[in-house]
Formats: sequence, structure tokens, C-alpha cells
Amino acid sequence: MAESGGPLIAAESPKAHPQDSTETAGTDEGNSASVSNGLSHAQQEVLERCLHALTHAKNDSHTLAALLLITRLCPAKQLDSGTLHRIFEAVGLNLPARLLVTAVRGSDGSGLPPEELLSLGTALLAALSTDPGMAAHPQFLSTIPLLLGLVADGPPQSSKNQSGDPGSPCPPTEEYVSSPKPKHADQACREGIATASDTQRASSGVKGPGQHQGDRDSSTPGKGAETADGREQNPSTSLDEALAADCYQVLNTICALPRGPEQLLNRGAVPALCRAVTGQQTLSREKGLPLLGHLLSSGVRERAWTRHQPELLSLLEFVCLNFCQISNQERLQMCSCLPQFLPPPGGAVECTELKRIVSNLWQAVRPMVQSKLTTAHLGPVLVLSACLLDLCRWDNVGPPKFCCLLVNRACVEIRMGLEEPPGTELSPQQQHTLTACYRITEAAMEQACSQGLGNTSTQSQSAVSGLSLQQSRQVLDALEEASSAMIYYLKQVGQSQYDDPFIYATFRALCAWLAEETSCLKDEVTDLLPFLIGYAESFLQGERKGKGLANWMSEMSVNDRSQEGTWTGEDPLRYLLPALCHLSAEEGPRRVLLTLDTPALLVGFLNRGWGVLRGQSGKTVTRDPSMETACSALLNFVVTEPERVRTDACFASLETLLSEALPVLLHKPRLLVLTANFCTLGLMTGRLKPPSTGPAEPAQRQFFSVTLRFLLSALEPGTLDGQVRISRLWEEWWEEAGELWRLSLQALGDCVRALPWITAVVREEGWLQNTLSILSSGSVLPDPQTGDALEEALSAMASHCQLCRQDIRAHMRKEAKSALYCMTRLKKSLSD
Repeated sequence: MAESGGPLIAAESPKAHPQDSTETAGTDEGNSASVSNGLSHAQQEVLERCLHALTHAKNDSHTLAALLLITRLCPAKQLDSGTLHRIFEAVGLNLPARLLVTAVRGSDGSGLPPEELLSLGTALLAALSTDPGMAAHPQFLSTIPLLLGLVADGPPQSSKNQSGDPGSPCPPTEEYVSSPKPKHADQACREGIATASDTQRASSGVKGPGQHQGDRDSSTPGKGAETADGREQNPSTSLDEALAADCYQVLNTICALPRGPEQLLNRGAVPALCRAVTGQQTLSREKGLPLLGHLLSSGVRERAWTRHQPELLSLLEFVCLNFCQISNQERLQMCSCLPQFLPPPGGAVECTELKRIVSNLWQAVRPMVQSKLTTAHLGPVLVLSACLLDLCRWDNVGPPKFCCLLVNRACVEIRMGLEEPPGTELSPQQQHTLTACYRITEAAMEQACSQGLGNTSTQSQSAVSGLSLQQSRQVLDALEEASSAMIYYLKQVGQSQYDDPFIYATFRALCAWLAEETSCLKDEVTDLLPFLIGYAESFLQGERKGKGLANWMSEMSVNDRSQEGTWTGEDPLRYLLPALCHLSAEEGPRRVLLTLDTPALLVGFLNRGWGVLRGQSGKTVTRDPSMETACSALLNFVVTEPERVRTDACFASLETLLSEALPVLLHKPRLLVLTANFCTLGLMTGRLKPPSTGPAEPAQRQFFSVTLRFLLSALEPGTLDGQVRISRLWEEWWEEAGELWRLSLQALGDCVRALPWITAVVREEGWLQNTLSILSSGSVLPDPQTGDALEEALSAMASHCQLCRQDIRAHMRKEAKSALYCMTRLKKSLSD
């Protein structure tokens, strides 16, 4: 275990060395003329002769001799890019790869100790890695397993390799180095073929490639060398620091390539680096852990956790144990890096071990939240807190008093950051901190607004569940003040800023608050509606591609829980829909929404969603709750704005969509709730049609035929106990779809009054006869509301159709104790 004298990982985010190397290479290339001009004519001739000799070398000895001369004449860090490419073409990647494989296999044919072969091979690879183009070469990438084996397990042991250890990272191959090279040639080459990390080593205290040989000679025989972290290592199991630095430089270079993280993942980098860190191998703290953090922060994060969960959990426990043991000041420095090693949210990793680790982390985080910290120090603490909330919600966070403090500190940071004078720009670090604060407030809103609703048996008790009424009120007050600051900030946003990821984060956080709370700040929210609708519409209509937002969603260390880090143009509207469902039910906000043509926006969203669902079948069918929410919002407009429904073309488009979709949805039982929404919308819209006694249009007739079949499928005949039951098809969804079914029956009665021809369809489709049979078979309905809805629909049919009246009378006479016989209002309709 690491000493408690320093944090395991540096406070700053890990930066890939290759980026610096690229800049150095670019600078060298830009100055190549001056470097070449600095050589005399004779030196230029010697350089060319060496390059010629290198190109025409007949064996490895000739190659190494030519390299030695070149490096003595001009160090690699002073060579221009063209010369480096010529060296690469002459030497190729075959030589350093052969040196590494021969050293790992422990061949006796090379005539050189394995440590010298490793030293020279890694030096050559590190020198070549200064050019990212070379680093992307397939042959260069093939050396990754060898380098990973070195940094994870140390130098090869002859006993292992002679026995043909199957765990050896190198593939079976022929012996590569066939002839000896001049004595100390590897040392001379190291001195000349300097890597682009020399400057970094000098600043970090790591010895350069030209220094390690002397260090090796001066080490005391039989005594392990002391590593940078003060730990004594056995020389047979630990790498020389310069050699390890070369390995990590190459791996960092590859990681910085566009497909670098994927290349590393596919070649076993994650388990190897985890093994290096937990085994405390050479430079694993200084270079291995930041490299692993960079890798886990890239696009391969979820795949890495899926493939290597045990290794990453062990690494996380190792890092967290160190975090809990160091001083508070060192914890503050470590907070900014720790989230990189947490699994992605969303249930990808759910186990007792993770919950225990998170619980231990909260114990270490609580004192920091309770301390008086500057904004710079508090920011990383809040980011880490948000990540922990994502993983395990409020479980093990702490007592209710601490939970209130955490939420309050997040809300204060939001106010301090957003309530600045217009035109004030937030730094990237401020935006990152505020984004984490938003997610803390979202989690708090979910809990605070659920108080008093009770927990089901499947819900776990958490600390926030123990909030008193006063504490819940305090939390809601703090959230209201934070939401007011968000509204103030968003009012200043212009269309040119719509692609800003931080604007999206603020929009999303405000929508989360509006989804739960609409009674507060009603006037301010109503004034902001033009921005909210305009922002969502600009992405839905494709006016903005959201490329910057897509990149942000995939790269943020704090991922989006609901959309799993992906971005589509529909996302802003999806977040806004719950708020629209509330606001469209209120007079003032609804008037504003109508002026913004919100119904057309919702119909367009449904059309897009149906286009996706239409191609799904069987197990590929995926429920989309946002479509159901959009239906609820549209239903509010249909109920409260009948004149708008009759005249607005978007509702005619909605009817076409419903007529097309319902016959297909009838055969997708997983989408039953959406089907119920579509039926209700269609019937509620149909009841607003002007009275007509003429024949039905084919599309209208088909819609009602399908709707009646769907509504009939909800109930089953009574059993021996006289109970009319919910059908198996509906039983799973009844809590969500039952109210829609009852509303549809009420609307069906209104449709019968407006369009009398519907009664013929009711009889032809068998809805009336089957419903009467079900009601006659039992005396008890699932609930009184179900009986009221059926009675209203049957009463309308009895009042407007003589044949329906006769059928109802006939069934009512059969069983005096049936549920049908007990419908008093229906009896009155029959007697009128």
C-alpha cells in the first residue's frame, strides 16, 4: 500500500505525453533547417553516409553501429521529421520488437543480457513514438502486449521463460537477434536516441535513458532498488525507472491517438495496468495510474467495465483505500481524479463490493463537505459527491442533516455561479462544478418530492427518506432558489449559444425541477417558456446538429443517466415534456404554449417516435415513456381547447398518425400503455367532430374498429367467485393504463352522441355483445370507477340506438345479481 505521505494520484487530470511529444516534434520540424544548417558540410556528408549505411545494413550489428554513429553526430531530439522517417524506414519496427521478444523469451543466442535488450528495444520504440504517425503503424501497435507485460509484471525471469510460461505476453516467434553488437552499444544508442519525454523526466525527477545504466551498476548487490514512492523492490521483479518511463511514453502516445484507447483496450491494457498499480510496479503511481485514468475517461469506459469488472473493482478499492488513509489536504488534491476510476452510472455495475467502496468514500468525503473550503477546493468535492450519488443514490450518504448540507452547498454554488451580472463568462472549471451541482439537486428533488408517498417493498430505505417535514421544506426552499438562478441565467441566452453544452446542462437541470414543481415561480417560468420551447424545437427540427453537445455527452466524466451518455436532437424536448404536461393544464402557461404552436411540436415528436417504433418487433420493441408523456400533454390541449383542436391542422395530422399506428400497435403488447394513450387521444378528438348522420369515412371506421377491439381486451368474464377480472394482457399495465381505458370509454360515449353511425360498428365488432356477456358473468367489477365508465358508454348507446337498447335489455333480464343489472343509470336510459 502506498505511503500516507502523498496522494496516490496527482490532483490535475492525466495528460497524455504524446500531445507534448507532438508539439516538440512540430517545433523540431520547424527548426530543422537551422539544425541542419548548424552542421558543417563535412558533418552533413557523414550524416548522409550513416543513413546510407543504415539503409543498407546487412545484419543487426551493422544497424546498431550505424545508429550509434548517427546518435553521436546528432541526438534524435534534434533531428528533423524527415530524417526520423528515414531512420524509421531503414530500421523499421522489426528490430525493437525482436529485441523485446528475445529478451522476454530469454534466448541465449543474442549474446546480450535481457535487460540490455529491453533497454535498447524500449528506447528505440520511445524515440520512434515522438512521431504520432509512426505510433499509429500496425507494427508499432503490435508491441503493446510486450510493453504492457513489462510494466505489469516487471522484467522477464529466465525460469519462467524457459518453462514456456503460457502467460508470457509475447507470441511464439523465432529468435530475432542473431549477432552481437559492439560492447555498450545499447548505452550509446540510449544517449543519442533520446525520447521526447526527456524534459518531462527532468522536471519530474525520473532519470533519463542515459542515466539508468550507471544506476544499475551502482546498486548494491542483493538489495532491492528503492522506487519513487519509497518502496523497496526486488531487482528481479521491478523495472528500471528509465525503461519503465520509455514503456509508459509509448503507451501514452498510443492512448492519445484517435483510436488509441480502443487499441489499448483490445490488447489487454486495462487488466495489465490494474495489475501494475495494485502490484505497485515501477512508476505505476506516477505514470500508470494517470494513463489508466485517461483510458477510463475515454469512449471505451463502459466496455472496459463490462469486460474487466473484477480488475477495475480491485483497482477502485486500492485507490479508495489510499484516499481514505491520506490527510484531508491530500484528499482535496485527489478528489478531481478519483471520479475517473468509478464505474459508469446506470446499473452497469451493481454489487455489494461497489456499495461498500462507495460507503467508505462517503465517510472520507463528509468531513470535506462540512469544512470551510474555497470554491476551488469545494468544486472537486461536489463533483465527486455527484458521481457517488449517481452510483448508489442516497444510500450510505450520511444522516439527514448531512444530506441537507450537501444539497444546500450545491444550491449555494449554483446561485453564486449563475447570479452574476449579464455577460459574465464562467470558466470551464466553474461549468464543470455547476454541472455536478445540478445533478445533486436533481437527486435531491426526486427524494424531497417523494416524501409522504411511501416506499414499496422493492425500494431501499436511504438517509434522505428520514428527512423531517421541516428538513424537506428547507431542501425545497434551497432548490427553489437554485432554480430561480437558472431561470435568471437562461433568460440571457441567445440562439447563438444554443450549442453550448453548459446551456444544455442548465436547461436539463431546470426541466428536472419543473417536472416535480410547477407551483413555485409560476410567473418566471411562464416568461421563460419562449426560450424553453424555442431551444427544444431548434434541435428537434434539425436546425442545429448539436455536434458539440454530442461530443460533450460522450466525454463528460459525469454521464447522463437517462440517455447513457448519448445525444439525439430529441433530448431537450424529452426533458421538457414532463413540465409541458403540467403547464398545459394551467390557464396562463397554456395560452403562452398555444402562441408558441406547442401542439404542432408535440405531434411532430410523436411522428418521429412512431417512425422508430414501426420497424421494431418482438423482443426489439422498446417502450418510450416520452411518447406517452407527449400524449398526456396533447390530451390537456384536447380537453381544454376544443376550438383549437377543430381548426389546427396539426390535430388533423395527429388523427392520420393514430389511424395508421393503432392497427400495428394492437399486436405489440409491450407498448400497451402507448396504445392506450393513442386510443384515448383519438376518441377524445373524435368526440369534437361536428354531428353527422352520414356514412363513416373508411379511415375513421377502421380507427373505431381497432379501438373497440383494444378496449374489449381489458376485461375477462367473471369466475366462480363472481369477480370480473382484468385480463392477463392488461394486468401488468393496469396501474398506468387503467385510467386511460376508463377515459376512453367515457369519450366513446361522447363519440356515439356526436356520430351515431358508431353504434353500428360497436355491434358489428362484437364489442357490445362481449361486454354485456362479461358484465352478466359476474357481480363484482375490479373497481367502482370501471363500472362508472362502462355504464356511461352503454347509456349513450342505449339512448341513440334502438338495437343496442334491445341487446342491453335482453342481457339485463338474464341475471338479476350481475354487475350489469346493478347499473341504475343504465336502467334509467332504457326506460326513457
